[in-house]
Amino acid sequence: MPKTYNLSVENSFCLSSSSENKCIVALASVKDFPNDLPLTPNVREPNRKSSVYKQILDSLYAAPEKFADKHSGITISAHSVKHLNDKELELEILEYSEGYAHHGVLNGGHTVLAFKNALDYGYNLEKAFVKVIIYVGLNEKSSKDIGLATNTSSPVDSRSRMNARGDYDFIKDYVNKLEKEHKIKFRIAYYQNQSSAPKDSHCSINHIYKIINCLDCIRYNPDNGKKNGKHPKSLGRSGDISEPEKQRMGKLLHLLPQALWIEARLHEIIHSYISHPQRKGSNPLASIDTRKNTLLADSRYSFGFGTPGDLAIPVIAAYRVFLDNRYQWVLPFEEFREDLIQHLWKKHFLDYLKKEKIAGNPVGARLSRSTELWEDLYTSAAVYQNKLYRQIVSQEKNGASKSPNLILN
Repeated sequence: MPKTYNLSVENSFCLSSSSENKCIVALASVKDFPNDLPLTPNVREPNRKSSVYKQILDSLYAAPEKFADKHSGITISAHSVKHLNDKELELEILEYSEGYAHHGVLNGGHTVLAFKNALDYGYNLEKAFVKVIIYVGLNEKSSKDIGLATNTSSPVDSRSRMNARGDYDFIKDYVNKLEKEHKIKFRIAYYQNQSSAPKDSHCSINHIYKIINCLDCIRYNPDNGKKNGKHPKSLGRSGDISEPEKQRMGKLLHLLPQALWIEARLHEIIHSYISHPQRKGSNPLASIDTRKNTLLADSRYSFGFGTPGDLAIPVIAAYRVFLDNRYQWVLPFEEFREDLIQHLWKKHFLDYLKKEKIAGNPVGARLSRSTELWEDLYTSAAVYQNKLYRQIVSQEKNGASKSPNLILN
């Protein structure tokens, strides 16, 4: 249902005579400003710890009567605006649940938060006013363009910009579908200061993009004879996601649940290993910090040790040996997933983390740059696959089931 918000204004005027698209400029009362305006179209959520927020709050305390002169104000996208009288405007905002993600505060989230807290602190705001620009009838693209252009008071990271442009919408749609089907809530941060997701690198949309991308067995195929592109060692994105790229990633999206399972299972194996160390009080694994915590995007998993975001990427990527050229598993994933991860852990990954620890190397970024590690894990997965195929063929010859109990030592 549409919601209405009333603005008490000192004065206002319209910059456009168009009946469909209007731009209204007003000087609104801070004391009566509706602090529950939706922040959905904003590039990022307000951060109480930011210098911008603190400056706004200080101005409201020290010189509220000069606030409108010192600050750029608030930009709002609305469905319609009515002049109730000379001193009051009524804004109609359509809700996100109705498909209107572009209605609400385009710029000025920190300002709205500061208003709310200033009132809670008992500041005298009787003489405080704020400049307000209200756009009426904007489409979603125009709202995003204005939101990006006006958020210039502090740096906006590339992730937030890409999110505001809608580059991640195809991933969001798939994640929303998963949440409804499996009745689970993912904690994925699409933009800066997002209150619904932690700051852990494993919960960033950039990380989600990586674990999907690394399973592309067509783009990253060591058997194609090319020197470059054998392994997905460079997975980060800083620019727009093109339409061909979205189509490619869209074909890989159905692998996200399996990729998240591999990541969570690897962390469970590490947890079990460091909980029973060979030498009491010692942690023999590089990149594992027992003083920190790790949160995964799947809200069921939290671990009492810290790991770099790229820790599981080479292990997840090794699973692509079981994908065909249509990005489908050549065998049911549940039949080989546990045995394969145990195989990769015991044969290569455990030894790699131990070796780096002895060498005194902080693994971190080295995980995604080590050609040797990528090659070893991929080759190990291919060897496992060949043994598995031979086992299946042998059991079929002996009249056994085509889906044997997959246990390989």
